[in-house]
Amino acid sequence: KSLNKENYDITSENEKNDTLMLPGLKERLLGLINDPAYTPLKKEELALIFDIHPTEIPMFYNFLEELEEDGYIGKTKKGKIASPKSMGYFVGKFVAHRKGFGFVESDEEYIQDLFIPAADVNGAMHNDRVVAEITKPATDERRAEGAIIKVLEREITKVVGEFQSNKTFGFVIADEKKFNQDIYIPKKYFSGAKDGDKVVVQITVWPQAGRKPEGKIIEVLGPKGEKEVEILSIIRAHGLPEEFPKKVLEEAQKVAVPIPQEEIDRRLDIRDLNIFTIDGEDAKDLDDAISIERLSNGNFKLGVHIADVTHYVHEKSKLDKEALKRATSVYLVDTVIPMLPKTLSNGVCSLNPHEDKLTLSVFMEIDRKGNVKQYDIKETIINSKARMTYTEVSDILEHDDEELKAKYSNVVEEFKTAEVLAKILMERRSRRGAIDFDFPEAKIILTPEGKVSDIKEYERRISNRIIEEFMLITNETVAEHYFWLNIPFVYRIHETPSPEKMQELGKFVSTFGYTIKGDLEEVHPKSLQSIISAIKGKREEEAISTIMLRSLKQARYSPECSGHFGLAAQYYSHFTSPIRRYPDLQIHRIMKEHLNNKINKKRQEQLVNIVDYASTQSSERERAADLAERDVKDYYKAVYMEDKVGEEFDGVVSSVTSFGMFIELPNTVEGLSRLANMGDDYYIYDEMTYTIIGERTRKTYRIGDPVRIKVTNVNVDLREIDFKILYKLEDGPQNEGEQQEQPFDDIEE
Repeated sequence: KSLNKENYDITSENEKNDTLMLPGLKERLLGLINDPAYTPLKKEELALIFDIHPTEIPMFYNFLEELEEDGYIGKTKKGKIASPKSMGYFVGKFVAHRKGFGFVESDEEYIQDLFIPAADVNGAMHNDRVVAEITKPATDERRAEGAIIKVLEREITKVVGEFQSNKTFGFVIADEKKFNQDIYIPKKYFSGAKDGDKVVVQITVWPQAGRKPEGKIIEVLGPKGEKEVEILSIIRAHGLPEEFPKKVLEEAQKVAVPIPQEEIDRRLDIRDLNIFTIDGEDAKDLDDAISIERLSNGNFKLGVHIADVTHYVHEKSKLDKEALKRATSVYLVDTVIPMLPKTLSNGVCSLNPHEDKLTLSVFMEIDRKGNVKQYDIKETIINSKARMTYTEVSDILEHDDEELKAKYSNVVEEFKTAEVLAKILMERRSRRGAIDFDFPEAKIILTPEGKVSDIKEYERRISNRIIEEFMLITNETVAEHYFWLNIPFVYRIHETPSPEKMQELGKFVSTFGYTIKGDLEEVHPKSLQSIISAIKGKREEEAISTIMLRSLKQARYSPECSGHFGLAAQYYSHFTSPIRRYPDLQIHRIMKEHLNNKINKKRQEQLVNIVDYASTQSSERERAADLAERDVKDYYKAVYMEDKVGEEFDGVVSSVTSFGMFIELPNTVEGLSRLANMGDDYYIYDEMTYTIIGERTRKTYRIGDPVRIKVTNVNVDLREIDFKILYKLEDGPQNEGEQQEQPFDDIEE
């Protein structure tokens, strides 16, 4: 409550008192109330249990009322505080289906979703936070059913879609498939939109039983189908800001000034070091550079030099507030939505070659086993000697390219030393138990006119691995250093997977003859890593890797250092990309304050709130950016496949569901083969083994099976690609003729 999204550092006196009371209280309070042994208590009794100071009791009671309004707690007829679950309520997020029904995903992890029939949705919309009551308990065969009784919070207030009009009114059909209600638009709110335009609608009247939602058009994006309009629709749908406010741009211009001599004088001057950058060909925001040498004792001295963005972006500034609001740069194939204006991201902050740049450097002495023996963190000034690309460095190291070696003769030895160290660090992480999934990533290639010319699997070559390893070891070193200093910090955490998920995974891998070793209540990453190693190159690799990845939690930012499960790292942070990630920028500010002895007790208290909000905001915007990036890639993939309807390809089953199988082609394009369209048998989904089984033929399909498919339909609007499985490659094409079309009732997602 003390954190305003636009000006998170300013609080009133009341809010400051509020802040003192609230840290950790919500978690502890809900932990007690949701404990199975808890008996409902009065608010006065809870105040005593949590030792609330008399002056803070009114505030505590307000806090309880807010928790009740948000659905986290309930109140009995006698006014006692109880958990919603104990009162027969089901609280969570409503996930709508385009057919009208939906599911409520519980706030409590791993409780089965509650099915909501279309007649019992009661005005809730996709992603709303709701309270439902259970009307039919779960059985062995069916999940529980319920009815929504209250919408706690409307998640979607703006909708992107296609405008359809007649003379007196219009409708907007949402792009989001799960937003299954057209939005009624009175004529006075058309805002100049024409039939077939893509628009943004502000919802003004929420749906009720028998009545559609109403809205007004607040932005006309342009005619449906045009590439720029479709990409803009995705940007708007995910709430990504595009243009920077004028005052932010003006501030960027003011701070982008030559480095004053007094700033150079107070820093460690390492402009004479052989420092270089390695990035993608198209990258313009270069925020990390490296230097490396072999010491006389056989150890390595690795320097990782990161752009000092906080020298230009000060706390409380307009630039800082805008950066926090965005929290991340978003990369949408040929479009970048930067966290900072280009004046900074591509200019004054970017570590462009042969230019003096301000940096925050970490120097590490690393032994031949990959252990950091000692390190130093300094404010520095550098001058990069070369701007290398991943392709160039990889060609030098993998193909001994003579022309490139001659061109970059001043840094070739450093590349070779870097490769040796990177392989040592890879081996160290492997010994520790780090899990390294090798799923293909799409590289979409566009013509100068913006059309898709090709889609390939992104190459992860030796130079990519070098930079990955150097950034990982630096992020670990920084995180551990500030953890032991006990200073508020933003950590990157990846929590241990739940025992329930590990038990499910254990059952699945056992069908292939593998066992997860150790205690599934607190599984060690090495247990999963050993399975990844055992399946390498085997047919079941795709299936097990996919299900294992789904069993893990999502990495996020947190003020608490609880470790990174996937990396098998006890301490981890994001320090190396402050131009494009706000958590990195925030911890740079903390690090520099510490280096300059500016963190006193009062500042520590301020930082507690700042890192808490920065962690939450950054995690939320990261998820939005990931979804937008995925949607844009799916759009381009659909465009690319549009003229390939009728063509045949080899692919691999990448996912199986109750309604069909997703098939991935070698170029990473994925399409759906619906069970309803498989004419040779009636297929049933076995959710325990993630297998599709023919009822009559007993033919099976599972993740990883190689198949031959035909492209049957492409819907660019919905970004959907439909495949028909012709045959399993191991069976051969002779089986294709045996299939006869016997349409079954449609099986819906």
